[in-house]
Amino acid sequence: MIPSTPSLRLPMALGSARPLHRLAAHATLGVGLWLTASSAIAADDFQYSRPSIAPETGSGYEEKPGWSTSSFAVAAANPLATDAGYQVLKAGGSAIDAAIAVQMVLTLVEPQSSGIGGGAFLMLAEDGEVFAYDGREQAPGGVDESLFLDGEGKPLDFMTAVESGRSVGVPGTVRMLEMAHDSHGKLPWKALFEPAITLATEGFEISPRLHQSIAATPSLADDEIAGAFYFNADGEALAAGETLKNPALAAVLTRIAEQGSSALHTGQIAEDLVARVRHHPDMPGVLSLEDMAGYAAVERDPLCTPWRQWEVCGFPPPSSGHLTLMQILGMMAARPAIETPVKDGVPTVEWLHPFLEASRLAFADRGRYIGDGDFVDAPGGDWSTLLAEDYLAKRAELIKDQSMGSGAAEPGNPAPLESALASQPEQPEHGTSHISIIDAEGQALAMTTSIEQAFGARIMANGGSDQPGGFLLNNELTDFSFRATDDQGTPIANRVEAGKRPRSSMSPTLVFDRDSGDLVASLGSPGGAAIIHYTAEAIDAMLHWDLDAQQALNLPHAITTGGTVYLEEGRFPDAVVRDLQGLGHEVETRELVSGLQALRVTEEGIFGGADPRREGVVMGD
Repeated sequence: MIPSTPSLRLPMALGSARPLHRLAAHATLGVGLWLTASSAIAADDFQYSRPSIAPETGSGYEEKPGWSTSSFAVAAANPLATDAGYQVLKAGGSAIDAAIAVQMVLTLVEPQSSGIGGGAFLMLAEDGEVFAYDGREQAPGGVDESLFLDGEGKPLDFMTAVESGRSVGVPGTVRMLEMAHDSHGKLPWKALFEPAITLATEGFEISPRLHQSIAATPSLADDEIAGAFYFNADGEALAAGETLKNPALAAVLTRIAEQGSSALHTGQIAEDLVARVRHHPDMPGVLSLEDMAGYAAVERDPLCTPWRQWEVCGFPPPSSGHLTLMQILGMMAARPAIETPVKDGVPTVEWLHPFLEASRLAFADRGRYIGDGDFVDAPGGDWSTLLAEDYLAKRAELIKDQSMGSGAAEPGNPAPLESALASQPEQPEHGTSHISIIDAEGQALAMTTSIEQAFGARIMANGGSDQPGGFLLNNELTDFSFRATDDQGTPIANRVEAGKRPRSSMSPTLVFDRDSGDLVASLGSPGGAAIIHYTAEAIDAMLHWDLDAQQALNLPHAITTGGTVYLEEGRFPDAVVRDLQGLGHEVETRELVSGLQALRVTEEGIFGGADPRREGVVMGD
């Protein structure tokens, strides 16, 4: 059994006075065959050792076994990143220490998804409290509502906006990690950069997924630095298995390791970053040195929501993730029990239909009400009004035997608004990576991190180095609504404003037992707006259906933001498609590449799962 330490108390701002208990588990782990880890490292003398990695068969769907551990575990999107976190935990580091090491390695080996040029949301549980650290990118002080409008006042083509200096927000990941480390770290900040610096200096093998991402993004070659770094002399994407060194990034990370986040936000690295944005050849941005120096990470009040016998804790706005996924789960819980939610590893139509209808209703509320809470008032002055049990029960009554149809879902009225808001038109969302970690002392975290599109704005900064490589800059400002108002002039909550943080779908989640307070799970996913569906499905499957973490992550996906229903290509029987169509859903199939990571606490320790659609793994002892 996992012993509970003295009770932990949720902050009163969370709306729950239930005690929580820290996880504390002890024993040993069989790590599996993905990595051969280095030997134990003394906590007072962390020395990174390069792992030996078993060959991959390629990107795409690949069955994974799930991993059992006894005292700690780390789950991340790339084996080299997972191993870096594992070595930090093995050395006696905390979960936040491990997350820093993981993120720095991901900047190198998974540059298409996250990095020091982007932003992140971090949920962390320790010593009786749940913390929410906001490292979301911020709009420069020089922008206004016309940022993504052309000369005639019409919204720009989405990809034109993405691949420009206008899309780059002030990065926040490093500042946020530094804030969290100051309160929750154990090992020295500088030591946590050693894995990434070593791999950047000595080189790493390009994974199949990185190769495919480069090959699928030919516009990356238009950037002078990125084009020379990721493509060969013939203009072809570097091959999988080729060794890639990144000395420019190694130099940048060395400065940050020695000087802290100020090395990124001021001085030569910031000057180079700002110059890349302001001198973009096609569409320059207005990011300034003052914007970089003035960025501050924010500690926010987390949202902890009762759901069935659990307390689900997630991020408040500017993330829409927790509010929207808990609306979906809350509406599902308000309906009659589903006798057979899954059959033969596939969600049934009995479950899919109400899930998709609840998604339509939740996304209607999301589009009307949710934006950066520093700029947008919550309905009734409290975001929890969107999750009130009676409100969700009334919304659930709108779910009928037949689909309400594409575009038919309207936002509800959870509480009075001080000012009228219009619904935001649908826009694409992309990118991100997720990290879940539980350390041996019970500190647990879920962190979702992003640069938005694959390779962000397709702008590479190198800190002013004359060496190859560097890091990618985000395009997170395209998460704002391109239009500031609707046709009647009513403002949209997620409109562009100077200093504002764009609305996100990132959903880092920690789950606790409502009666005992014990930690139950850490999970999250990349996937743009579909993050919400992926994470909601995994929570329902892992907790309510009692699947293990890997089984939950293996499930095929179904999503809708209010219009067409998209089913994961090749994963659903034809009968499911026909039955959903018979219920009035407009159905298409397409690739739905989540990147879920999940750690579930068990009586024996921890059982971890990694999404079979990506190259992530779990490690621990």
